[in-house]
Amino acid sequence: MITRKPQAVTIKGVRDGLLITLAEGTWQELRPALLQTMEERLGFLKGARVALDVGDQLVHAADLGALRDQFSEWGITLYAVISRSPVTEQNAQALGLATRLSTPRPERTIRPLESHIQGENAIFVQRTVRSGFKVSHHGHIVIFGDVNPGGEVLAGGNILVWGKLKGSVHAGMDGNEQAIICALELEPTSLRIAGYPLTLPPRKGKPEPQMVRMEEGRAIVETWKSKK
Repeated sequence: MITRKPQAVTIKGVRDGLLITLAEGTWQELRPALLQTMEERLGFLKGARVALDVGDQLVHAADLGALRDQFSEWGITLYAVISRSPVTEQNAQALGLATRLSTPRPERTIRPLESHIQGENAIFVQRTVRSGFKVSHHGHIVIFGDVNPGGEVLAGGNILVWGKLKGSVHAGMDGNEQAIICALELEPTSLRIAGYPLTLPPRKGKPEPQMVRMEEGRAIVETWKSKK
């Protein structure tokens, strides 16, 4: 019987970013596997906040510092090191790194003030979506207010934010690749269209109303303006 060797490095999403977990083994064995995995997935990981779970590994402060610096060169932020080793935990704390993941708060759902906009399958939310709150609808969602970091908006159709968009948004969540996302100021912590995670290009100049659509698996950002 053929058994599949467990992955040395696994990556999954958590509330504050990504959690990277190392399999059993020595740090000398796992460090090259970790760096190789990160380098192979830079397109996905760039700009991410990462917590690293090293299990029972005893990792010296110099090694953690070097790893943090390497991540930083790649545009990745190492914000936490999780370990069952008290020495590794102390070394992480000495470098100013967290040693625990934040505890998720109970999810709170916002009910729209108006159920439908005439002529469209859409809901209208007239308030700011704060951290810990979620707005979800199978049609379009229009928000008159901001979407703060930690706030979440999920729509089967388009998402229009008449304010600052700095939380997590997922348009076309039922597979609609033609869905768009619009905001007066566009700086989301997480952005998806039709299930695809998208990375926005660096912003140039002052914030302006922008629209995001997907084309061949990548984000296309355009100025959001009314059509005459």
